[in-house]
Amino acid sequence: MDLLTKSPLPNASTIPSRQISVVIIALNEAERITNTIQSCQTFADEIVVVDGGSQDNTMQIAQTLGCQVYQNPWSGYAKQRNQGAAWAKFDWIFFIDADETIDQQLNTALLDWKQCPHIEASAFSCDRIGDFLDGWLQGRPESHIRLYNKTVLQINDALVHERVEVNTAPVGRLSGTILHQGFRNISETVIRFNRYTDLDAQESYSQGQRFNHWRLLLKPPAKFLQMYLWNYLWQQGISGLAVSILWSYYIFLKEIKLYELEP
Repeated sequence: MDLLTKSPLPNASTIPSRQISVVIIALNEAERITNTIQSCQTFADEIVVVDGGSQDNTMQIAQTLGCQVYQNPWSGYAKQRNQGAAWAKFDWIFFIDADETIDQQLNTALLDWKQCPHIEASAFSCDRIGDFLDGWLQGRPESHIRLYNKTVLQINDALVHERVEVNTAPVGRLSGTILHQGFRNISETVIRFNRYTDLDAQESYSQGQRFNHWRLLLKPPAKFLQMYLWNYLWQQGISGLAVSILWSYYIFLKEIKLYELEP
């Protein structure tokens, strides 16, 4: 179910458009949040920013740009997003991070979707690509659900890598791409991976997963092959090689931290 171009609808002028609340969670993102907000202003009927306790002027920037800004002590990625959805005025939520923007094609797809009430789905996915070193990693894009109806669905309460829990709900697809500008430098990436793998290991351990020698041996190289070959990062030169190795390192850290958690 792709929204590629706007199709004329019978009596389209009499059909009320759907309304979207954009929800952004942020923490010390003054450097990047302006681009995020501005990329959403065309299709958003409101923009809600949930600030986890920024020490910079993130909140002031968001307020100046017309956002509804709330300060909520950091409670985790999923809880912050769900709180933002609870504060949002409208049922349809588009969530985006403060280091992401949307491209023109996705902006157009969202505007078109608002005028197409005959498209029945409780959530919609789109592509996402990230930047690394000297450019965009334009191999095989990730697919993420970012638009959903909060009266039907919510984000699962995971410590990290949270997502919209759809179960058997129908999911449509929007054309266009989210541009993740998350790379600052190698040191920051390693620090972030260390923090995420702490949460990832804790999440897995709480769900009953335990350390396994074979997983430690096999999953890191499998992740490298997935990223480098299946995701076509071999076409990206040193950037693709480096990010594939880093994600293999991420998997290694998560698995060895499971061992560390055992009594």
